[in-house]
Amino acid sequence: MTLARFALWLLRNADAAIALVIAVVVAVFGLSDDPDLNKVASATLLVLGLLAASILRDRYRRDPVEDEVRGSLRALESLPARLERLDGFERLIRLTRHSLDESSAVRAISGDEVGPVLAEARLGTDRWIFKGGTGTYIRAVTLPGCVADAKRERRALLFRLEIIDPSDEDVCDAYARFRRAGAPAGGGQEAWTLERTRKESYATILAACYHRDRYRLLDIDIGLSRTMTTFRWDLSSSCVVITREDPTAPALRVDKGKFYYDWCYTELLNSLDQARRVPIEQARAARLSDEPTVEEIRRLFQALDLALPRSFSDRDVADIARRALRPVDPYALPEGPRAG
Repeated sequence: MTLARFALWLLRNADAAIALVIAVVVAVFGLSDDPDLNKVASATLLVLGLLAASILRDRYRRDPVEDEVRGSLRALESLPARLERLDGFERLIRLTRHSLDESSAVRAISGDEVGPVLAEARLGTDRWIFKGGTGTYIRAVTLPGCVADAKRERRALLFRLEIIDPSDEDVCDAYARFRRAGAPAGGGQEAWTLERTRKESYATILAACYHRDRYRLLDIDIGLSRTMTTFRWDLSSSCVVITREDPTAPALRVDKGKFYYDWCYTELLNSLDQARRVPIEQARAARLSDEPTVEEIRRLFQALDLALPRSFSDRDVADIARRALRPVDPYALPEGPRAG
């Protein structure tokens, strides 16, 4: 032990050291032949006082330690409650993170982004579910594009379409009036009339039969609705895009894997199930040539239990064929890719 360490030890234990020295001196003095009893008693009391001071000092030092130990024990007793609160806090964090993740999945996109987003959705998709007006963009871009991709990859393709019923004049007239109300003044586009609306829906049905007849792996189903909607749902295997007629209005995109995608999927299937189904399998009884004639088209709709109106002339039927098989891409028009 070095001198410095000994001095530090002696300073910390001065009272005990002094008591020890006094006790030794008293003991030696008491062994003498003529000890002074008063001095011995005084020295003894001094030693006892020093010992008492040392004991009190030790107790004073020990009290904070005991308090700390008792505090630690109390903390351990309350640990389960704290852990439970911590678990609740962690659950709240997880729910908050999940909510933020879901909300970020529903993204608003501008009208200019709709075309590229739909093109991205068509890549590699094995399904397409649509609900909207007359399906103008579906038959012009989506259906032929998806069929072409499926043919190249030799894979099956599922299509489910819900459009307005062309045989229901009331819903067709309501849709035509709605489209006219939202059309820009002096746009130079074909006006939406009752006749045009009916032709557009008939053309979508004809296009579906035509593509199905030429690609056996195309599973397509069509439902005819007697109510119109102002929204358009396009659901692929990667996302769902929800649009409206106004080309300048923002649209919504929801990626697959998010709860709202599943909600849309369920809603579209249930809605289609309630629509009047077109028995498209009966189209095999009225095959279409590569360039369908007026008579072939009339026989097709007759086989589908959806005979064309008697007011439709051969020119009207030829116009339906033009719209179905040589459609104009509405994406290139001012009204944008949400035309029907």
